[in-house]
Amino acid sequence: MTIDLARHPLTHWTGPLGLPAFETITDADFGPVFNAALTVHQAEIDAIANNPATPTVENVLAPLELAGEALGRVSAIFWCKAGADTNPQIQAMEREISPKMARHFSAIHMNAALFARIDALYARRDTLGLDAETLRVLEKTWKRFVKSGAKLDEVSKTRLGAINEELASLGAAFGQNVLADEAGWVIFIDETDLDGLPDFVRDAMAEAAASRGQEGRYAVTLSRSIYEPFTTYSTRRDLREDAWRGFTSRGGKSNADLVTKTLALRAEKAKLLGYESYAALKLDDTMAKTPEAVLGLLEPVWEKARARAAEDQRELERLAREAGANEPFAAWDWRHYAEKLRAERYAFDEAELKPYLQLDRIIEASFDVATRLFGVTFEEKTGIAAWHPDVRVFEVKNPDGSHRATFLADYFNRPSKRSGAWMSSLQSGFDLGDGQPPIIYNVMNFAKPSKGEPALLSMDEARTLFHEFGHALHGMLTEVTWPSVSGTSVSRDFVELPSQLYEHWLTVPEILKAHAVHYRTGEPLPQDLLDKMLAAKNFGQGFATVEFTASALVDMAYHAKADAPADPVAFEAATLKRLDMPAAIAMRHRTPHFLHVFSGDGYSAGYYSYMWSEVLDADAFAAFEETGDAFNGAMAEKLKTHIYGAGGSKDPEELYLAFRGKMPTAEAMMAKRGLV
Repeated sequence: MTIDLARHPLTHWTGPLGLPAFETITDADFGPVFNAALTVHQAEIDAIANNPATPTVENVLAPLELAGEALGRVSAIFWCKAGADTNPQIQAMEREISPKMARHFSAIHMNAALFARIDALYARRDTLGLDAETLRVLEKTWKRFVKSGAKLDEVSKTRLGAINEELASLGAAFGQNVLADEAGWVIFIDETDLDGLPDFVRDAMAEAAASRGQEGRYAVTLSRSIYEPFTTYSTRRDLREDAWRGFTSRGGKSNADLVTKTLALRAEKAKLLGYESYAALKLDDTMAKTPEAVLGLLEPVWEKARARAAEDQRELERLAREAGANEPFAAWDWRHYAEKLRAERYAFDEAELKPYLQLDRIIEASFDVATRLFGVTFEEKTGIAAWHPDVRVFEVKNPDGSHRATFLADYFNRPSKRSGAWMSSLQSGFDLGDGQPPIIYNVMNFAKPSKGEPALLSMDEARTLFHEFGHALHGMLTEVTWPSVSGTSVSRDFVELPSQLYEHWLTVPEILKAHAVHYRTGEPLPQDLLDKMLAAKNFGQGFATVEFTASALVDMAYHAKADAPADPVAFEAATLKRLDMPAAIAMRHRTPHFLHVFSGDGYSAGYYSYMWSEVLDADAFAAFEETGDAFNGAMAEKLKTHIYGAGGSKDPEELYLAFRGKMPTAEAMMAKRGLV
């Protein structure tokens, strides 16, 4: 069957706001369209590679950047579905298409004729009179090809291509195994088992049970929106333990062998490309540059966090003894007694806050901040089909009312969605050629409320919404010419700056006062509750910093050595023992379910990036605080120009200096966390 890519709904988008016509797309469409789009992309690459004319920006760089439009479109829809609303047919296609795509792009990067033209253009770069953005794109393109094997001999190219294919297959399988464990694990309990649980937890568990055919019962699931409040408030220690063990063992039976193979292949890939380790390969084009620089950040933080966690644990053990607990203090006790300690120290129970954090009002708050800072406005468009009925669609407009972007948001947990929260794009924004506006989406995993009730968020969930919307703004406010440096196409340890910085505006008092209103009475958040919340903002940072930093240190330990460990699970245990990891705290992401690192390549040797960016975001928000106005217009304009709008058009350090005038130290970050 011949596929007409110019007319097919996967590649020719005719829906409102430039969206795909999702209602006309079926899962069976993906395979044939992928094959046709791959063929067309290869023909476009061959035309660039075999052009006999002298290499120029116009006949090499520009067509290379614009090539593969059809493949990009079908890929964007497919990977969105694979993460947010998968099924056995999509998963089977994922296992097939992942190595096929790896093979396709390996062949492009190792195409000798194509690289010869890029290399010739790169050699003349200083004589071409290029503007700064174009020069950076040329330099990054040349380096990407070299790091992808363009200079290897044919035998090494063949081996590298095979490694890339196998890594793609392993990553797809890893993610699917974690999703299967999360979707398949559930404990159904009854009214008699709910002691200690606030109404919002009971409601979420009732909805989760009903959606699984257990109307009238309550479901403990591994969704963070249920797992974390359940282990915080439930008085049933046995059930807390069951939930903790289920949560920390995800992927344990199926992913150990995949991790072993993945680490071995990554180490081999680094050696083929001439790097001392896989971490050295991954960090080469980041702000950190070397594993030593990463450890120079993480290790001092680790020592301070471990000391703070030890102090907190002594207090938690005291509370447990006072409550009559005779068992040794364990990991499934931490959240439960931490909430009691917070109440003792600050007379603050986070459950008091939740009725004021309605999902719809927090969405409005995130939009309000963007309007105050950047002048953009948001208008919800109903009746537009997306990949799932839960998805909401918004048009984003410039201050003059013109169209800037389309934003989609998929907020609720379901078994067909992988865990976590993320931002991605159906379409990035750029000006090259005919240009195109951004189509950006956020995916969350909040508990779906019972019918007729509003969704209520915890403070952590509200921060997550702001965090991912910060990423979305990075994509939507982009002002670049070249697609490869659009939006979030920046170094991994800079990409978290716009998202983590945006979280700060959630707790600006005027934002909370405007949008945190009680879902039943409409009363604004009381000042005394706001004061308690702000006073307690650094509570528990020992625990939070330990669980994060342990994950980042284990990630770096895996990848900073020349040779991969033969037994990664044993290596994880040995690394934690060397670090003197507190027994009552688990890594935020244990190896068998560390999706950031093993479900694809995105954050491998890069999980530290959140903390590296946090050093920047603490200093960046201080720039506003120093003016006495969280929405200072001059600072907001600089923030938009140099951070949210600039994408990867300049070196990240240059962008940050243009915004702030100086580079920060880690002290501000540790002070923000209350560790100094």
